[in-house]
Amino acid sequence: MKLYRSEKGIILEQDGRFVLSKHSDWDALVNQPNLHTVLQQEFESAETSVEKPEKLLAPLGTQEVWAAGVTYFRSREARMEESKESGAAVFYSKVYEAERPELFFKSTPSRVAEPGGKVLIRRDSKWNVPEPELTLFINSQHEIAGYTIGNDMSSRDIEGENPLYLPQAKCYDRSAAIGPCLWIPKSPIDPDAKINMSIERNWKTVFSGQISINQMKRKHGELVEFLTREMSFPKGAYLMTGTCLVPDNNFTLQVGDIIHIDIEGIGRLSNIVDMRS
Repeated sequence: MKLYRSEKGIILEQDGRFVLSKHSDWDALVNQPNLHTVLQQEFESAETSVEKPEKLLAPLGTQEVWAAGVTYFRSREARMEESKESGAAVFYSKVYEAERPELFFKSTPSRVAEPGGKVLIRRDSKWNVPEPELTLFINSQHEIAGYTIGNDMSSRDIEGENPLYLPQAKCYDRSAAIGPCLWIPKSPIDPDAKINMSIERNWKTVFSGQISINQMKRKHGELVEFLTREMSFPKGAYLMTGTCLVPDNNFTLQVGDIIHIDIEGIGRLSNIVDMRS
């Protein structure tokens, strides 16, 4: 079952059929126990279908967005490369092997870009990349209730200069995008599901890559346990699970680039790159 937010309300989709939900409160709906069963019953009782919404909103209400780092080997290598001059490379190697994962705050809902909307690159950065990530929806009971696609935009030169600059490299207006839907499956996502990312520039593909989520070193439940160990989330939270596809070191995003991220079972999240004027 897929759950969308639109200007017309909350939309349910299954097998290409769309229906308008009777619920208007996103936070209350997604935190219901046995969410898949609740949505399935509502979908089956719906008498009329609706058109697929043309404009989508980010599939979140008041939830915070958090992120995990260095959960894939390729991410470990990339972070070590970007931080060699600062002498901080050893920290990324250590956190990859450590019991405790790297977790950091990513975004408030108001700073999240919607599907098809603009993500921003910083004006004070010269090395910016998208980071495609399977994103977990964790409900108020600290259960993984659904999945979506996340784009964890990152200013690699800022973080590489000093790891203490991580919040500035990661947190700014429209530094995150999620969507196009919240996918609520009956069972957990297939560990062999593929993540694909491509970047278009002037109608040409300048980057493309694919990886399976089973390449992640840490388990989803492990990340959730650490995130919720000393924090409560009364309305739930989103957790990006780490970077798996990293462009080469000579690549940086430009204004006008189009980022496409696909995850099997969920769909495609596309965003346009821009910069504050």
